[in-house]
Amino acid sequence: MRGHTEWVNGVVHLADGRRIITGSLDGSLRLWDLESGAQIGEEWRDGYNPMWCMALSPNGKTIANGSFDNSVRLWDVETKKVISKRTGHTGLVCALCWRADGERVASGSWDGTVRVWDVNTGKTILKIKTRHERMHAVMYSPDSSKLATGGDTEKAVKIWDAKTGEHLKTLNHYDYDMVRSLAWTSDGKKLVSSSYKLIRIFDTATWKQITILEGHTGIVSAISLSQNSRLLASVSWDKTARLWNLDTNLQVGPPLQHKEGLDSAGISPDGKALVTGCQDGNTYTWDIHAILKEAGIEGLLSTGIDIVSVNPSPALFHLQCLLLGISR
Repeated sequence: MRGHTEWVNGVVHLADGRRIITGSLDGSLRLWDLESGAQIGEEWRDGYNPMWCMALSPNGKTIANGSFDNSVRLWDVETKKVISKRTGHTGLVCALCWRADGERVASGSWDGTVRVWDVNTGKTILKIKTRHERMHAVMYSPDSSKLATGGDTEKAVKIWDAKTGEHLKTLNHYDYDMVRSLAWTSDGKKLVSSSYKLIRIFDTATWKQITILEGHTGIVSAISLSQNSRLLASVSWDKTARLWNLDTNLQVGPPLQHKEGLDSAGISPDGKALVTGCQDGNTYTWDIHAILKEAGIEGLLSTGIDIVSVNPSPALFHLQCLLLGISR
């Protein structure tokens, strides 16, 4: 998908599974048809403000983006217009995430702070001084009780109480590079972080490191989990994207090669497609389903619940419900 003229720093999938939105250092947001690769309508723009990060609201109606002018903008997906602009940071806003209920947005900045904003009023509800010289990642836990942050200086993931801002835990990386991206599994039991070359997985019950995924040869700039949290995609400045089977913690298939380094990634809601944003200004789509099928693990996209009868008899349906432990 060609159109941006600078690095593509953000990719989000809309709920219909047919469209994506990308954001770029060229200061624009663009809407694309995922199947044809065609841009839909004109670019979205609010002056010339290079964008560094973006996040889609849980209801899919609003985009938050962070810019070089130290602000957070909220965009209406339907009208493609700016709804509001939040100021307060004194450095580039480089990380964003929404609380699960869509009422709060957390932003991380190169000023070393996290701010939690009330979406309706635009007021700062909470400010956390992280002691990261520059923030690179911020992520709510699935139950919204915690915030994880990562950045420069202190080479670690830090865990915070999302309501009070109390520091709860530090997860050291012991690398010589900063934490670049974060993701919680949907059940909240694991936290995934990336830095230079390495991807680490932590058990959130003990905060102990479970494993390290190795293969990249440069900064791992973004990660994305499938909705069932069994498949991880990672992209790097080493010009590759990689898929990982989190059941085995092994890489799936060969690296997906690009011409330049990568800064954003997003697995589609159905888990069948990966979209990558590249420093060449282009956005690429990859067929995950075909890759998994070739590896003989297409079942990795399954949620683990599989009722075999499409139209079972009432007795069989009742038995299936009993076996699955669910109510009819």
